[in-house]
Amino acid sequence: MLSALILWMLSLPAVAVDIMVIDQSTGKTLKDVVLMANDLVLPVTPSGTFSIADFQPLRLRARAHGYQRTEVNLHAGVDEVVMSLKPIRPRAIYLSTYGICSRELREDALALIDQTELNALVIDVKGDRGQELFQTQASDANDTAANANMRKLIQGLKAKGIYLIGRVVVFKDEPLSTRHPEWSVKAPSGKTWRDKEGLGWIDPFQTSAWSHSLGLAEKAADMGFDEIQFDYLRFPDARGLKFSKPNTAEARVNAINAFLDQARRQLQRHNVFISADVFGYVLWNTNDTDIGQQLEAIIARVDYLSPMLYPSGFTWGIPGHPDAAAAPFEVVNHSLLRALERTGVDGVRVRPWLQAFRDYAFDKRVFGAEQIRQQIQAAEALGTDGWMLWNARNRYSSDGLSEP
Repeated sequence: MLSALILWMLSLPAVAVDIMVIDQSTGKTLKDVVLMANDLVLPVTPSGTFSIADFQPLRLRARAHGYQRTEVNLHAGVDEVVMSLKPIRPRAIYLSTYGICSRELREDALALIDQTELNALVIDVKGDRGQELFQTQASDANDTAANANMRKLIQGLKAKGIYLIGRVVVFKDEPLSTRHPEWSVKAPSGKTWRDKEGLGWIDPFQTSAWSHSLGLAEKAADMGFDEIQFDYLRFPDARGLKFSKPNTAEARVNAINAFLDQARRQLQRHNVFISADVFGYVLWNTNDTDIGQQLEAIIARVDYLSPMLYPSGFTWGIPGHPDAAAAPFEVVNHSLLRALERTGVDGVRVRPWLQAFRDYAFDKRVFGAEQIRQQIQAAEALGTDGWMLWNARNRYSSDGLSEP
């Protein structure tokens, strides 16, 4: 019966369907759009529209920088579709796997979103110590139940209109390094190297290890996250380590680029945005900062670049401001300006991490309302795609934040 139905559908005359994607707030046609028909990316015409032969079933999904994703199901007899994308600038706070699972921390975060300009969450899908938010392959009833509960939680957040960013820590992965020492970064002795926290890292040249992080990224996309953000997408910043390939600048950059290229291929069918965290000094250095992060190479492979512009992280300052903690506006604004000048992209392609924790590198000052607001103003002055506040303890207040 099914085969007969398919043959009947194929016998129907093809009908061209014209598709237009517009800005919901202005009604103007958007040209820089990724439009997918089922799992196929459609080419855009010079006029900024799309066209496809009508076949059933057809699921249309669209996304564009600075907008929320959308999708529609195409029905028989339709010859024109207008898809409307809603502008959004994510203004987020970070929650670890513990933070999102803690009722207290989660409810505090949601209350702050209700009361302020915040509209997004960055949630650890895989954290700094390898903690994972869910199982990629549910092997028993308990795992299945845990994943179902997490999917329900994510759906609840989406129902509140919250933009969700899934953070995946890639190469800093103690559990995976322990399970697969053959994939780990090695000390000069040949044994598994561990950083100052006692954590093992994955050798970025070991492509077999990539599937673990990418599998979690795909699962997060399937769960409903709007964006996948890769962190620790770099080589360790330590000297004298041993890798499976020669540790040259070209090889490092190629490894990071190849990971992002693979991520794009695997995540494309999910219609999610991809972002990558980079050190703040990457915006200033023309080399790869000895960790494989080269600004122009990375921004060409992601939807959003997420530089960590914490003033405390600029321990050598920036030109004209040696005490970075005393110049939060200048650190953020000047760093972003340099990135935009170097890459030629619009501000909407960049969304920085901002500091919402006490200084640790200069005078130990508290970063309160004034410092947080200065960072936000510095980012927004350049039209960035929002911003994200980082506090490892997942403790935030309304200090420095505007009302909705």
